Amino acid sequence: MTEATVDRAASSPRPEAGDLEARLEACRVELTGYCYRILGSAFEAEDAVQETFIRAWRAYDRFEGRAALRSWLYKIATNVCFDMKGASQRRARPIDINPAVTADSALGTPLPEAAWIEPVPDDRAIPSGGDPADVAVARESIRLAFVAALQHLPPRQRAVLILREVLRWKAEEVADLLDTSTASVNSALQRARATLSAKDLVEADPTPAELDDEHRALLDRYVAAFEQYDMDALTSILNEDARWSMPPYEIWLQTHRDIVEWCLGPGNGCRGSRLLPVKVNGAPGFAQYKPDPDGGLAPWSLQVLELEPDGGRIAGITFFLDTERFFPLFGLPAHLDD
Repeated sequence: MTEATVDRAASSPRPEAGDLEARLEACRVELTGYCYRILGSAFEAEDAVQETFIRAWRAYDRFEGRAALRSWLYKIATNVCFDMKGASQRRARPIDINPAVTADSALGTPLPEAAWIEPVPDDRAIPSGGDPADVAVARESIRLAFVAALQHLPPRQRAVLILREVLRWKAEEVADLLDTSTASVNSALQRARATLSAKDLVEADPTPAELDDEHRALLDRYVAAFEQYDMDALTSILNEDARWSMPPYEIWLQTHRDIVEWCLGPGNGCRGSRLLPVKVNGAPGFAQYKPDPDGGLAPWSLQVLELEPDGGRIAGITFFLDTERFFPLFGLPAHLDD
């Protein structure tokens, strides 16, 4: 079902109760993307959408169809997110917490999962089909950098900015959703923009929404360099200031020297890894499996890459190490044979 079909279905008159389940499911992906941008966690976003559907079922006898079903669901989802503890907590990336360190720094103690922006599969947060321009905006607005920037805003401002600037709702539509005035919505949007601008938080991920042949060739070179553990080849495709981070640990690296020293030192167990491509946060990514002492290859990290627009270099790599949670979310194998 295309996004246009979803929009027509969601904005039509009040459906019969027997048809409600299908209509709810038609909105699941876009609602998950919306909640993910607010909460910064795919798991919390899916919980929020499920709670939204439960509340919709319970309140359906009071829904008279005066508003579009889609708008009504967004209203419920927004309130669900505001009710969740995660909306008031600020998730971050390692680069948002501390300056870069050297490869000889201690790994430290892992921070709790609620501390981090977490990855989300594209197919859970970006509706398929629809206008290519809308799909491009959807991809860019679930990038780790953008979601991390949103975390600096209070939940209400976060919702206003997403609804107005990502989903392109009119100010009066947002005002109706939030039970407030248009002037209040415009004021909240101005404050949100000012906060992001003042703190220089609008750090765009340079990765294009659509990859061309040069970017695909760059990814092929990256896979070959990483799987062969060829440090010269690896650093040749990394920016000099490429960022290399590993949640749930707060340390991160930023120079070729430190990245190589890390790979050949604490990270040497990654030698012999295999990478499987995944679509994550609107960006290219890979599931990394490293050699298992008991045979085969075991999950080690979910990698999210940032690519330079010209296709020549990689600007950053985030290695999410909590594979026990993330690999099932992405439908990845629990183990690989040799």
